[in-house]
Amino acid sequence: MAADAPTPPVFETSWTDGRARVGRLATAHGVIDTPAFVAVGTQATVKSMTPGDLVDVGQQAIFCNTYHLFLRPGADVVAAQGGLHRFMGWDGPIMTDSGGFQVFSLGAGLEGGVGKLGSIFPGEGGMRRLKAGPSFVRVTDDGVQFTSHLDGSRHFFTPEVSIGFQQQLGADIILAFDECTSPLHDHAYTAAAMHRTHRWAERSLAAHGGGISRHGDRQLFYGIVQGGWYPDLRAESTRFTAALGADGIAIGGSLGQTKADMHAVLDLTVPLLPADKPRHLLGIGEIPDIFAAVERGVDTFDCVAPTRMARNAGLIARDVDGERLPRFRLNLRNARYKNDPRPVDPACPCALCAGFSRAYLHHLFRCDELLAYRLATLHNLTAINRLVAEMRSALVEGRFQALRADWLGAGQETV
Repeated sequence: MAADAPTPPVFETSWTDGRARVGRLATAHGVIDTPAFVAVGTQATVKSMTPGDLVDVGQQAIFCNTYHLFLRPGADVVAAQGGLHRFMGWDGPIMTDSGGFQVFSLGAGLEGGVGKLGSIFPGEGGMRRLKAGPSFVRVTDDGVQFTSHLDGSRHFFTPEVSIGFQQQLGADIILAFDECTSPLHDHAYTAAAMHRTHRWAERSLAAHGGGISRHGDRQLFYGIVQGGWYPDLRAESTRFTAALGADGIAIGGSLGQTKADMHAVLDLTVPLLPADKPRHLLGIGEIPDIFAAVERGVDTFDCVAPTRMARNAGLIARDVDGERLPRFRLNLRNARYKNDPRPVDPACPCALCAGFSRAYLHHLFRCDELLAYRLATLHNLTAINRLVAEMRSALVEGRFQALRADWLGAGQETV
C-alpha cells in the first residue's frame, strides 16, 4: 500500500460471543481474519516450509524476530533485498518482535532456567526446567546491551534502534521495544521494568513517526502490556498502553506461575482494552491455551509450539485409537506405530495425511530424515489453522462452547 493511498480501518469486529469476537485486521499485505494463529518464522523462515506450503496450510500471517535478523543477515541486508516480504518470498502479513523477548530469554530466562525451551509456567507440576546459566544482557534505562550468542559481539538496543530495524525489515505489524520480565521476578523489579517499558513505549511510538516502512508500506504499531502476573501492575500497564495511541495492543511478559495465573491475567487485562483495537497474545499457542485466549477476547497469538512439536515427532491429534490424547500430541517415535498403515488423522487434508502412513513417518523420524520435519510441520500447521478457522465459524454460529467441550471435555476449564 502506497503512503498516499486511502487508509482503511485497522480492525473491525464482525461478531461477538461474550468476550470472544470475530474480526478482520487490515495490513499492507492483506487482511487477517481473526481469531488467527500466527506461525513463528524467527529467522525469516518457518522451519522446513516454503511460502507456498504456508499458503497451502491456511497460514494467514507469520512472526519474525528483529534481534535474530539483526545478528544475521543484518537488517541492512534485508532492506537492500527489498524488505522481509521480498527477501523470503512471502506476500502475506508479517509481524516482528522488537527484541524485547530476548531481554528475557537471553537474560533472566537463562539465569532462572525458564523460557520457551523449558517452561514459561514454572509452577506447573512436572514441567521441565532449563539449566540456569549466565545472562547475555545488561538492562539500563536507556536500552539493553546484548552480547551475541553467536560470536560474543556486543550490541546496544534502544527503542529508536529497534524501531529503525523494524522499519528496515518492512514488517506489517511492529512491536514497541520492551523489557519482558520473568515469572520469577518479584513485585519490585517487575514494577521498575514495567515503568521502563512505558517510557520505552513512548520513545518507540515517537520513532515510529508517520507509520511508513523504509519500503513505502503502512506499518501498524503495537504497544505491549507488561506488569507480570501482579494484578495492580497489570491493570496499570493495561491502562497506560490502552491510552498510548498505538494501532494495536500486545499482551506480553510473564503470565504467571501457572495456566490459572495466565487466565487471571487475561481476565483482568482484556476488559480494560479498547474494543476497536486488535489484541495479540505473545508466545501462546497450545490448544487449551488458544481456547482460553479466544474465549477471553484475544484476536491473534503466536507460538513456536506447533512447529517445534512437529520437529520432535509430536503430531497434533485429538484422538488416537478411540482414546483422547491428553496433550493432543501423537508421538510418532513410539514403537507402536512402526507397522501402522493409517494416516495420522484420516480427516486431515494435509500432504502427510493424504499420502503417507504413520509407519512411514515413524521410519523417517527414526532415521532422522529431513522429510520427517517437513511432513510433520505441514500437518501441525494445517491442524492448528483448521481448528482456529473452526473457532471463527463456531463463534458466528453460536457453538463455540460445544466446540471447546468437544476438544477439552464438557464442563472443564481451559487449563
